Amino acid sequence: MILNDFLTRDNFSSYEDFIANFEVKMPKNFNFAYDVMDELARRSPDKAALVWCDDKGAKAAFTFAELKRRSDQAANFFASAGIGKGDKVMLILKRRFEFWFCILALHKLGAIAIPATHLLTAKDIVYRNNAAGVKMIVAANDETVIRHVEAAEGSSPSLEAKVLAGLADHGGTSRPGWLDFDTELAASSSTFERRRGTLAAGGEDLMLLYFTSGTTAEPKMVAHNFNYPLGHIVTAKYWQGVQEGGLHLTVADTGWAKAAWGKLYGQWLCEAAVFVYDYDRFVPAELLKVVADYGVTSFCAPPTIYRFFIKEDLSRFDLSKLKHASVAGEPLNPEVYERFKKATGLELHEAYGQTELTVVLGTFPWTGPKPGSMGRPAPGYDLDIIDEEGRSCGVGEEGQLVIRTDRRKPLGMFAGYYRDPELTAKAWRGGVYRTGDMARRDAEGYYWFVGRADDVIKSAGYRIGPFEVESALMEHPAVLECAITAVPDEYRGQVVKATVVLARDQTPSEALKKELQNYVKSVTAPYKYPRVIDFVDELPKTISGKIRRVQIREAEPR
Repeated sequence: MILNDFLTRDNFSSYEDFIANFEVKMPKNFNFAYDVMDELARRSPDKAALVWCDDKGAKAAFTFAELKRRSDQAANFFASAGIGKGDKVMLILKRRFEFWFCILALHKLGAIAIPATHLLTAKDIVYRNNAAGVKMIVAANDETVIRHVEAAEGSSPSLEAKVLAGLADHGGTSRPGWLDFDTELAASSSTFERRRGTLAAGGEDLMLLYFTSGTTAEPKMVAHNFNYPLGHIVTAKYWQGVQEGGLHLTVADTGWAKAAWGKLYGQWLCEAAVFVYDYDRFVPAELLKVVADYGVTSFCAPPTIYRFFIKEDLSRFDLSKLKHASVAGEPLNPEVYERFKKATGLELHEAYGQTELTVVLGTFPWTGPKPGSMGRPAPGYDLDIIDEEGRSCGVGEEGQLVIRTDRRKPLGMFAGYYRDPELTAKAWRGGVYRTGDMARRDAEGYYWFVGRADDVIKSAGYRIGPFEVESALMEHPAVLECAITAVPDEYRGQVVKATVVLARDQTPSEALKKELQNYVKSVTAPYKYPRVIDFVDELPKTISGKIRRVQIREAEPR
């Protein structure tokens, strides 16, 4: 296995052995596109690397040799269009397979890839173009995306080229002002030699920029270098259960960091095929059918996906090939864990991380899941929970989760917020990185999410973490989804509000509100119950499936 090139050993007898002895051998000037993908193309040219289908019946599959050829062609095309080391290229490609050709090509050139969601408006694109100095945009052949890119162009002085991917798939013709990716690729050489000397890129050079969701402020630019992919060995092999020769599906749009976690680096380091299901609208039964029909062996999704799965009759789908299921993005309610396990026999392996990081906490092979827990620390991460004065919290005490980097910096941790040293220093000072997430730790070393520091509710002197109340509500059969936020209160300062999506057979009523309130009182401390309940058809979410509690709060009358 190619992992042997990078690990001193890959088998461990216990969690303690894993933490003490997991070690990555860092090659000089490491570049994933050359040192992993091209090497796999040499060693295993005919092995499946990427399996793709969409919700309209189209299919495609690519071996490692084919990915090398396509990424070499793309690198030659980008170079001919003036893209070189350090240039910024934004990829707005949804789940199209061209994304993988492009990002590998940009790695080979030493250009800086900026994956972006297709939900960006013209204003969003202008902000990103100017904040990063974007030189080229490669976009999917989607009329809305095209319109927003074109509307942003006049206010984006750094933008020099626009490229459209997938014109031929829709019987489209060339569009003025845009280069046709398919045509340019076909005209480009399928051989691209590794850059040397001053043009060589790898190691500490900047490779990726991710704009965070921007749910509370302008998006931050998270910078990752070329060593970042090696940090995802732990992600894929030891948390997601990815196996050599397997087929792995992570549900994520390519515009978010979750795609780097589950559709790219770690999976190919494990020599599994990445499976991509390209859909416009999430339909639980259709996703389950695809998982069954293609024989997906390991699966990862945000909790939202599992919340809808357990409402389906899972016995209708042959999930016998599925051996491992994992979940991240938000904390998992224990009720969802139990019902999924009962239906499938599979435990859900939870983990915690951020765009700035790799897997920080996880449910690893030697640590059984504790439903609702984020798991235990990953190797290389020196974690602590601190109070408002910066003191370490004891067992069971709530505080902010931090990473101590004064002794060592974890492999895969971000290089800082691009072009923003002030913001970097605010989050990462004195050798301590503050995650902004509140947590507690139990006596066995498992960590439990409480909420974002900004989400913790302070009511009549009590501190209430939204996740515990959400988990209680999720146990009630009438509730499909819910979000807990604070609303101002004249006497208590804040009170708990529940925004609830009901199961399909339920009808909103005052009686049901009372029933839900009493249920929460019966399973948690009574002061935590939601004094306000709002029934809605759906919760606001980011494209990656995270509930946007800030949007719920902002909708409250002041």
